Amino acid sequence: MSTPVGPSAAVGRRLPWQGLLGIVLAAGAAGLAVRHWPVLDAGADRLAVADRGWLSLAALLAVLTWACSALALQGAVREALPVRRLVAAQFAAAAANHVLPAGLGAGAVNVRFLMRCGLPPGRAATALAVKGTAGTVVRGALIAGLAMAWPGMLRLPSVGRWPLLAAAAVAVAVAGAAVLLRARLRRALACAVADVRGVHERPGRAAALWGGSLVFAALHTGIVLAVVRALDVPLPAGRVALAYLAASSAAVLLPTPGGLGSLDAALAWSLTAAGAPAAVSVSAVLGYRLLTVWLPLVPGLLVLGGLVRAKAL
Repeated sequence: MSTPVGPSAAVGRRLPWQGLLGIVLAAGAAGLAVRHWPVLDAGADRLAVADRGWLSLAALLAVLTWACSALALQGAVREALPVRRLVAAQFAAAAANHVLPAGLGAGAVNVRFLMRCGLPPGRAATALAVKGTAGTVVRGALIAGLAMAWPGMLRLPSVGRWPLLAAAAVAVAVAGAAVLLRARLRRALACAVADVRGVHERPGRAAALWGGSLVFAALHTGIVLAVVRALDVPLPAGRVALAYLAASSAAVLLPTPGGLGSLDAALAWSLTAAGAPAAVSVSAVLGYRLLTVWLPLVPGLLVLGGLVRAKAL
């Protein structure tokens, strides 16, 4: 007689790569920290004596990002959501996003929250897709505008033959899966189109979706800019904005928890390419991460636990 397998064991067997990925990322981060310790040490020292006024402004902008995320999510659904629980869920989702890779933590929290608000799972997932698409479009438009203003700033790295072949293989696999699941995809797409049409038929919802997405990206850009100003680096604001937006968009391609590691490296490289010294770039990344990840992480997890206990998730 076979022994029943519990859910946790099944999940552990299905997703062993998450644990391996975490070990690899931790080892890689430790290796890079040891290798570049002088730069990290100089960056931390520089951040410790940075201008407190600019850092306070950056902290305020970080707090406002959760409200803008809540506004964009409200704009992605036709139903009215409870405001306080919606903002609290975004705060909790931001913390959960740094536990699982590729936005899975935030996605799980938001889907669960929308289901608790009465939306079926399919419509909850569609709302997140609509919100994510709006954010991607807004970010792309901002990058395009800033790249035209500073045409020499955005330089794409050279790509070898093997990464291109791997990308082509992934594209073929995705296309094959789409052909096999075309009936289900057609139904899902029809449902998504109906939801998008319903949202944009209400000007208030459309304004919340696109306005919240725009201000969310602008606030995160403002945090980096305020930290750079606190470090007394005379870089043009447009260059700093383009550096952050390009780095954060590139970091999405690497499924690390909350972009940790991928965004850090990309942002440090982008700021250095924009004209900041290496130590200052590291300081800016440390300040940005401190305000958007490390300081809110424990309170966010506590709020997440409170929402679960209150059955709001």
